[in-house]
Amino acid sequence: MKKLLFCVLLSAPFWVFGQGFQVNLQGQKQIGMAGAGSALALDEASVFFNPGAVSFLEKNSISAGVNPLLFKSAFKQNGSNITEHVKNKIAPPFEAYAVWGPKSNKWKLGLGVYTPFGGLVDWGDEWSGRYALTSLNLKAIYFQPTLSVKITDGIGIGAGFVYNHGDVNLQRALPVNYPDGRSGHATLEGTGSGYGWNAGLYVKTLSNITFAIVHKSKVVTKLNDGSATFDVPESLRSSFPAGNTFNAELPLPSTTTLGIGIPLSKSTSLAFDANWVQWRVYEELAFDYAINTPVLADTRSARNYRDGSSFKLGVNHQASEKLALRAGIGYAFSPVQDGYVTPEAPDADRYILSAGIGYAPTSRFEVNASFFFEDVKSRKQKNIETGLDGTFKTLVYAPGISLTYKW
Repeated sequence: MKKLLFCVLLSAPFWVFGQGFQVNLQGQKQIGMAGAGSALALDEASVFFNPGAVSFLEKNSISAGVNPLLFKSAFKQNGSNITEHVKNKIAPPFEAYAVWGPKSNKWKLGLGVYTPFGGLVDWGDEWSGRYALTSLNLKAIYFQPTLSVKITDGIGIGAGFVYNHGDVNLQRALPVNYPDGRSGHATLEGTGSGYGWNAGLYVKTLSNITFAIVHKSKVVTKLNDGSATFDVPESLRSSFPAGNTFNAELPLPSTTTLGIGIPLSKSTSLAFDANWVQWRVYEELAFDYAINTPVLADTRSARNYRDGSSFKLGVNHQASEKLALRAGIGYAFSPVQDGYVTPEAPDADRYILSAGIGYAPTSRFEVNASFFFEDVKSRKQKNIETGLDGTFKTLVYAPGISLTYKW
């Protein structure tokens, strides 16, 4: 029973850390290029991708966008011929940016509000892994005020403070039964906050080739007084105390990006980004519960993540004064080691494909749309905590649109 509770309460934050659920949807133009663009001063989304490039934006602007994300995952238990699927639910990652600065000055202020982690997954109450997870709803929102300064005509630096607010609701079945045969149920809910920073350097050479170095710091998100609610038979309620709470700390890893932008012509630019994510900070996960019982003790679990990386290549083509076309490809290496794959993070190495289009009906208004696709490789695993043994296969679809006003 102690192992059961241990696995229940580790599930939610584990989902946060799966690279497959790190939402790389922070700007429609960059999404259309597979997420590349740190070395291109494309638009106000540079607040996220490279604060150093913000000072090179010609106009002030405000924009907002959304990417309805559909997560399609299937699981086939070892020894079974039945393939089980998540229910169709759409998560709405969003981004909003504002950039302002006097045209005669070499500095600009920026503000970004975006969702780097978040989504919905619902396996239902009857699937074979219901004792590991039935559903999860996660929302993480980052707020980033930013200052960017153009040091010379070819060098810009910028930095932003990051505040993270998150909400999570995780549910799973418990292997204890009521007299009518139905299983017990656990619900884990909590809110958390954390702080960090985002800084970048943007360099434009005389040949118009551009370079970027960006570092997004680790954000330690603290969950305080989260609630753990258990629906169990009367005879077991003393082991599952009502009104229990927990505290935890979740280290969201830092990311270092190296980017290059190459002008292929006056109307076409190529962008390449290499990202190194320091997942090694996620060595273990610990929970401190306000009320302990013989089957509910404070828990510590080794995670031993390795660092992850991704490589993205995109192209932006200005087909006409009003129309822009984009496309991109990429590949990402999973940080989740064997034995730690779960229904919340059925992660594996993945291929990335994307496309995008932009249309500016006037000099002040702009509409951008994108489509982002990830093909996560099949992965056969047996989880060391829950014993769930089988093969996961996941596909991710994310169309998106944004509106921009410039002045």
